[in-house]
Amino acid sequence: MPKLVLPELGALCVSEHLPAHQLIGPEDDLELQSVLGWFRSHPVDALYTEAIGNSIDYVLDGGRTGRFDLQLPTVHPGERASVGAKLEYEVLRVFDLPKVKPLDTVINGIPVDIKATTTGNWTIPSEAHCQLCICTKIELSKNRHRTLLVRTHRSWLQEGENKDGKRGLAAHARDHWSEPLYDWTPLPVNPLRYLTDVQAAEVLADKPGQVKRLLKMFQYLEGRVIPRNVIMTVGAGKDDPVRRAREARGPAEQLGLNLLCGDKVESREVAAAHGYALRPGEWLALRQEADQTNASP
Repeated sequence: MPKLVLPELGALCVSEHLPAHQLIGPEDDLELQSVLGWFRSHPVDALYTEAIGNSIDYVLDGGRTGRFDLQLPTVHPGERASVGAKLEYEVLRVFDLPKVKPLDTVINGIPVDIKATTTGNWTIPSEAHCQLCICTKIELSKNRHRTLLVRTHRSWLQEGENKDGKRGLAAHARDHWSEPLYDWTPLPVNPLRYLTDVQAAEVLADKPGQVKRLLKMFQYLEGRVIPRNVIMTVGAGKDDPVRRAREARGPAEQLGLNLLCGDKVESREVAAAHGYALRPGEWLALRQEADQTNASP
C-alpha cells in the first residue's frame, strides 16, 4: 500500500459533512485549545487510569469468569475491543461529563468524540470527521496508556474504510498535529498476573475450598496490595469470597502472616507504617514481626 501523503497546514480540507475549511495546527485551533484548557484543571492521567482499570475489570468480569488478564486466550478479541466502548462511559463518569449528541459529549460547549484502542489505531466514524476526538491508546503488553486530543480532519484520515465506514487516523497527523492530554502512564497490574502458571492454577482451581485457595494466594502475593475484585476472581461463582478471605486470617497467622483489610482503620494504620496506602476493600498480607505476632488488625 502506498504511503499516505497528507496535505500541509493551510490547505483546504473537503468533507462530506462540512464546508471546505482550512487545515490548522492544534496551537491555532481555538476549540481544541479550549477543551485542552478544561482538561488541564483535572488530574487527567489518574482519572483515565481509574476509568481504564474499571473498563478492563468490567470486560473480564472476574467475579463470574475467573479471568484476570485481557491477553488470556479465554478472552475473545471482540471482548478486548469492547474495552473502548465501556471506557467512553467511564470517562464521562470520572470527569462528570454529560452524554450529548451529535458526538459523545460536550466540553465548554464544543462537541467531542471519545475513542480508545487496544490495537494499532483508532477508527473514526463519519460523524466525527473534522471534529475534536479524545484518542486513548492502551498497550496491554506494556501495561501503559496515553491519550491525545486531535482534530480528526478528513484529510488526515486513511483512505480505506472498515466495514462500518470508519477510517484510521494517519500516523503523521497523530504525531505532529495532536496535543497530549497526558503522556504514557502505567496501568495497575492485576496481582494475579504475578503468579506463575502453576501458582495460578492452584489459586483458581475448583478445589480445595475458597479459604485454602485464598490462603495460597496471600502466601504467593505477600507484600502486594490485593484489590477486592481479585478476591472475587479467586472465588468466582462461589458464595461470599470476601467473607472467606476474612476466615483465612486464622490460618494465615499460623503461617506467620498478618492479613490486613483496608475496611478497618487499624489495618490501614499498620499498612501505612510499612509504607503501604491501603484503601477500603483492599487486602495485604505482611510477614508478622516478632513483637506483633498476636496483633490481628
